Amino acid sequence: MIPVTAEDIARGKRRILFSCIVLAAVIGFSVVWLHKRATDPRKAQAALEAGQQLMTVARYSEAILNFDHAIALKSDFAEAWRMRGRAHLALYETNPAIEDFTHAIQLQPRDPGMLLERGQAYLVERDYRSAIADGAAAAALDPNLAAAYNLRGTAVRETGNAQQALEDFNRAVQLAPNADNYYQRGATHQQLGEYALAIQDFTRTIEFQPSLAQGYYARAAAERAAGDSKSAERDHSQARILDGQ
Repeated sequence: MIPVTAEDIARGKRRILFSCIVLAAVIGFSVVWLHKRATDPRKAQAALEAGQQLMTVARYSEAILNFDHAIALKSDFAEAWRMRGRAHLALYETNPAIEDFTHAIQLQPRDPGMLLERGQAYLVERDYRSAIADGAAAAALDPNLAAAYNLRGTAVRETGNAQQALEDFNRAVQLAPNADNYYQRGATHQQLGEYALAIQDFTRTIEFQPSLAQGYYARAAAERAAGDSKSAERDHSQARILDGQ
């Protein structure tokens, strides 16, 4: 029988003590990690909601700070990326907006709305090819999404191909006959020299949104081009009244 020395006993006690310390550390880390995992999403949601409130009063820079915090707490929070992109776009910071929308798309690739928001940022940046691609991708995800055709049509028209753009606006009006879709189709007819059709569309725009001065300005321009100066003058005067001039 091998004799056990005092040193062996002490060594054994140290091993037991070290094991207990390691176990306690692991348990402590697990508790902290579980607590963080449980509370961070709630804190991220609170930061998101605070940022959204600031967006409603046009305090965009402050809103971005809240969205920064939400993303720091929860890096896969797609809505925080989207909202920060909107805030950047409101400040005309298009490149950061595009980057944020791209992150949101990566997190939710099946959401056509994310593509539309990035596409609008591309339009502001005059990157029409990318805007067309996002509009097409959104339409592929949801063929009944009128805004996707509106986006693509606007970008295509800006490239100089009004006739092709008209196809998208026809589809947009068919899916959602609203003021913007009629206005954009009217503007396309105007560009093509189809003034009677443009006047019809601007009239529908005004019917949907009677307080929209731009609808009267646009119809006045089409009426003037069609040779109806009296109607053009009347619409122009109404537009100035709505503009408060």
